[in-house]
Amino acid sequence: MTDSPSYARNDGEFGVGEVPPEYDVEETVEEHKSTGARIVEALRANKLALAGAVAIVLLVLVAAFAPFVAPHGPEEQFGFMQEPMSQSTGDFDGDGQMETVTHYLGTDSFGHDILTRIIFGARVSLLVALATVAFAFTVGTTLGILAGFYGGWVDSVVMRYIDFQWAFPEIILGVGIIAVMGGLGVTNVVLAIGIAFIDDFARIIRGEVLSIREEEYITAARAVGMNDVRIMFKEMLPNAVAPLIVQATLMIPFAILAEAGLSFLGLGVKPTTPTWGLLISDGRQFISRAWWISVMPGLAIMVTVLAFNTLGDGLRDAFDISEEEVN
Repeated sequence: MTDSPSYARNDGEFGVGEVPPEYDVEETVEEHKSTGARIVEALRANKLALAGAVAIVLLVLVAAFAPFVAPHGPEEQFGFMQEPMSQSTGDFDGDGQMETVTHYLGTDSFGHDILTRIIFGARVSLLVALATVAFAFTVGTTLGILAGFYGGWVDSVVMRYIDFQWAFPEIILGVGIIAVMGGLGVTNVVLAIGIAFIDDFARIIRGEVLSIREEEYITAARAVGMNDVRIMFKEMLPNAVAPLIVQATLMIPFAILAEAGLSFLGLGVKPTTPTWGLLISDGRQFISRAWWISVMPGLAIMVTVLAFNTLGDGLRDAFDISEEEVN
């Protein structure tokens, strides 16, 4: 039996399956994370941001269930300008005895329980802030995408408007808009502050669109025949939304402060509506005699603003956004 011919194997210098050390490099590809996953991861890593998020959730729940959480009715009256932790008599209980109630934060000049007014005021203040930011987000993002995507005269017109708006302080612009619209009310306040905040979102999204409009996936979208609207809002916006989320989180406390400022000046909601700004305004003339009327709602504003700011800082770190991009 004849042996089959054998062929010599040349395994090379490094043997079978071996590669030179200089080519043995491990490559890692970062796993894509959704926006929600990055937010959750950031809250777990940043305790201050998590505390801010918890405080915001609690505040929203208290505002939503104000009639069940507040110790009294918003128009219920007791003794005038009673100090914090003071007591007064209320309605008769089931045994026919006068009920004694405690005013943990005192009462105002009309005899209203301040804690109750703060809880009900949170409803209006948060509603105005969220509606304002939602309006500014929608309009500003639309203008910024159009300016960055089309460029040319569209970009020039939008950016000249942004420059014009930047020339006015936001509170002054809000006062002017309310004066033009006339009348008090939640709707006018939302429109006034929302219009004043449009430029912040338009500037951010325009810069993001300018940086990604020449990316390969945008070129591919054009090549397959996608229309401009779909490219802008289905392809570009999801990839540029991170700084907008951070900016929205940071703008909510500014909206709360703006509403409080307008209400303090008497240009906000109607005087009978309980808001934190009106509560501060009502107590300013009694600040030397009953400091708690203005200080307590001021502390509520401070805690809320601090909670949103810590949450915004945590989200900014999560999305790796520099401070200049969102300020």
